[in-house]
Amino acid sequence: MTSEGLSYAAAGVDIAAYERALERVRPLLAATAGPEVAAGVGPFAGLYRLPSGGYLAASADGVGTKIKVAIALGRHRGIGVDLVNHCVNDIATTRARPLFLLDYFATGSLQEEVFGEVVAGLAEACQAAGCALLGGETAEMPGLYALGDYDLAGFIVGLVAEPDVPDPASVRAGDLLLGLPSSGLHTNGFSLVRKVFKEFPPELLEPHRSYLGELGTLRWKTAAHVTGGGIPGNLPRALPPGLGYRLDRSAWQTPQIFREIQERGRVSDEEMLGTFNMGIGMVLVMEPAAVPPGALVIGEVVAG
Repeated sequence: MTSEGLSYAAAGVDIAAYERALERVRPLLAATAGPEVAAGVGPFAGLYRLPSGGYLAASADGVGTKIKVAIALGRHRGIGVDLVNHCVNDIATTRARPLFLLDYFATGSLQEEVFGEVVAGLAEACQAAGCALLGGETAEMPGLYALGDYDLAGFIVGLVAEPDVPDPASVRAGDLLLGLPSSGLHTNGFSLVRKVFKEFPPELLEPHRSYLGELGTLRWKTAAHVTGGGIPGNLPRALPPGLGYRLDRSAWQTPQIFREIQERGRVSDEEMLGTFNMGIGMVLVMEPAAVPPGALVIGEVVAG
């Protein structure tokens, strides 16, 4: 245990600095967008209007320094699952059906067994999502990556019909927030986690859960994938201007792995909630009448 409380920024990941950098380049990105772009930077996935109707939904993401834990424990298949499900969840917030995924695997020196395990995980999760693993790029870059290290990124494209695109303007004060449990840390907060543990417990590698099935059956208005920034950093992206939310932290029990991280690292409550999913991997905004009996309601939408 450290003598002072740890933070994500002190561990090397400054989310506030990232947001400032993004604001600086946002005009450059916007300048490339024609009338076909219905949603660019900001939501969980971009939307590109097709001439024939409907939209392509696209997103790109990585697995972060969870890879360092996988390397330390010699377990790599779950990293492929992590990547696919993270990307699938992002475009699922637009009600998109996944079409295909491209991966980028970079390393200092290609280790065939590790690469094979990662790709096996990619294929397994793509098959479960009904998504083709279309191909990608494998790059060996000695000198840029240390021997034994690797990185992984994914680029996913899905299809959504125009009437199905979520409309944040439909959200009203009084709507309820339905929480879908996470399977653990998913793929965020590992730079802080690696400062906390001297020996990594295996549950840190529990794969990122897919919510594609639930998002396809529940009647929701908007959805927030709880990734980097936790609920405070992601839920506002599912709400229109002028509305906020009230979270009921007593509605669910924080899984033990998060409590252990907080105790070992002396991490504040605010830092934990703003870094980790804390047991909630997806939040759905729903009309009260649409919430199924027994569902986990973790808060409500309020006037901002």
